[in-house]
Amino acid sequence: MFARINSLGVYALNGFSVSVEADISGGLPQFTIVGLPDSAVREATDRVRSALKNLGFSYPVSRVTVNLAPAHVRKTGPVYDLPIFLALLCACGQAPMAAPGMAFLGELSLDGGVRSVTGVLPMALAAVQQGVRHLFVPAENAAEAAAAGALCVYPVHTALDAVRHLTGEAPIEPAQPAAFAPGGPRDVPDFADVRGQLEARRAMEIAAAGGHNILLIGAPGTGKSMLAKRLPGILPPLSRTEAVETTKVYSVAGMLPRGSGLVSHRPFRAPHHSVSAAGLVGGGSTPRPGEVSLAHNGVLFLDELPEFSRSSMETLRQPLEDGVVTVSRVNGTVSFPCKFMLVAAMNPCPCGYYGHPTRPCTCSEAAVARYLGRVSGPLLDRIDLHIEVPPVDFRDLSNTAKEESSASIKVRVDAARDIQNKRFANTGITCNAQIPPEMLHEVCRTAPAADALLKNAFEKFGLSARAYDRVLKVSRTIADLDNSRDIEARHAAEAVRYRTLDRKYWTR
Repeated sequence: MFARINSLGVYALNGFSVSVEADISGGLPQFTIVGLPDSAVREATDRVRSALKNLGFSYPVSRVTVNLAPAHVRKTGPVYDLPIFLALLCACGQAPMAAPGMAFLGELSLDGGVRSVTGVLPMALAAVQQGVRHLFVPAENAAEAAAAGALCVYPVHTALDAVRHLTGEAPIEPAQPAAFAPGGPRDVPDFADVRGQLEARRAMEIAAAGGHNILLIGAPGTGKSMLAKRLPGILPPLSRTEAVETTKVYSVAGMLPRGSGLVSHRPFRAPHHSVSAAGLVGGGSTPRPGEVSLAHNGVLFLDELPEFSRSSMETLRQPLEDGVVTVSRVNGTVSFPCKFMLVAAMNPCPCGYYGHPTRPCTCSEAAVARYLGRVSGPLLDRIDLHIEVPPVDFRDLSNTAKEESSASIKVRVDAARDIQNKRFANTGITCNAQIPPEMLHEVCRTAPAADALLKNAFEKFGLSARAYDRVLKVSRTIADLDNSRDIEARHAAEAVRYRTLDRKYWTR
């Protein structure tokens, strides 16, 4: 007796179809799973056996062989429990065969309940491509699967529900896909709480408007972390395409809240400086997304940047440039998306007070040079804005007048992003920071005075070609905030000012 049930699997962020085949034959009782299963898949034998008995079905006292095809692709996780359960029932005649357009996935508890699994959205998107029209998933994953569209998603609470649906005894009501709505205001601190720091606030606004990377340098207590933690409050809302991309990453990582659909807010990730290189960019024997991918379409905040290991910092160079991180393993190569804004904060020296107007620095010149040298030139070159955050003046701290709120800043940021959305319509580019080299001079048109200023800055400061391109992109963002068609001299001058700080600290 033979039966086949359709299921799905996921590797990295890519879903693929899996055919679960069950064969019951004569011989000594034995339950074997083949098809390159991992430990979690092999343990399905005990979960399925207990679920069958506890739901009142008879377990076949025969030789049972389950094959997960294609056999050359490794199968991971407990996602195949439900299809194995149904394949056994169909093979021994206790349930009707499922239609070819149906697919099943889910983990079983010993009493037959269906538990949530990870990676459902990538699998649902793969199901659409494979022609599956009816997808049965754990109830807690139904909203996530329904976001794929073009599918009838059936929330399954217990394995018995799936059997009753197949027999027609109690059809399951399909889950209704929720209309995507970007998240409203986030419960994050407000820029109105930041006293003074007008230049740093302006730089954060420019970074948010153009999706630029930013480095904040200053003594302890000047407000670097305060500024970074308020950045999500002025970022534009996610588009549906961005939400699907971000949700796929969080789904595979198992970080989606139960019962949730698409991610509705831009992520903000702030890993500790002890994070490993693999934890930052992803990896493992079965590759999993790292912090840079969890920050996709959002913000990666690295506080105390020089305290991160050199290897961890250097792994950021390729992701910052390409927006994709590639992880190579013996079994294959996978890519994770990582278009994120890097916000880094650091002190100018180990004690933190180098260049402080009132507190003396206790570090030697060699100690300061070693500390700053932990941040390499190539990494600095990939950061668009370098901002010095000075100590806050007492008059600013004691001033009772309200500072500008995040809501007011966000209005200007959204207006600048609207300009960029129209400019880059149907190109896949979402902000000025992502302008490719071939589009740079077409998009960043400069007035003659701005062109002369940029030429002078390039020669005077010895900018690299990459630094020049990034100055041009920041100039374009400043012009967008000013609602200017061309880049004027004042826009270019402000952008150049944000690229000179490395000459103060890193030319020692």
